[in-house]
Order: sequence, then C-alpha cells, then structure tokens
Amino acid sequence: MPLCTLTAPPFAALAPLRAGATVQALSMRMPAGVMVILVVHRLHDLPVTEARAAAPLAAPAVTPGPHLWRRNARLSILGGTAVHVTLASTVFTH
Repeated sequence: MPLCTLTAPPFAALAPLRAGATVQALSMRMPAGVMVILVVHRLHDLPVTEARAAAPLAAPAVTPGPHLWRRNARLSILGGTAVHVTLASTVFTH
C-alpha cells in the first residue's frame, strides 16, 4: 500500500477544520502557551540563590527583547540561546 494512501485521509478530513474560529484562535495562542510551559518547567525547582542559576534565569529575561525589537521569533530564540550558552559555558562553570 503506498504511503500517500495512509497519510492523505487524515489531512483531507482535517482540512475543513482549519478554517474554523477555534483552530484560528489556538494557532495564535498556542506557541506562546507552549513557551510559557517550557519556561515554567525549566525554572521550577531552580536554586535561585546559587550562581549556576544565572544562565537559566538570564535567558528567558533576554529573549523578549529581540522579539519586541524586531518581531522575529528566530532572532529572539537565538538571542536567548546565545545568552544561556555563553553564561553556562564560560562564566558560571564549576
């Protein structure tokens, strides 16, 4: 059985749903919601009084800046990642 025969029906069945108001609203809000969940998960139980907490705390603090400046998700992700990697690998190594 060809692979397209197995994968095409779900996409064809979901095509009418894409135009719905619920799916439109979710597509606008879900990326931010997923990011909030990831940040909360990462920072949960983080010992904020220790120096090693600086990198995970600085990255989410820096990430909104490039996004608000240029409205570019790639730039904001790259900026937050660069801050985290730089701090975690150079400044606060033990």
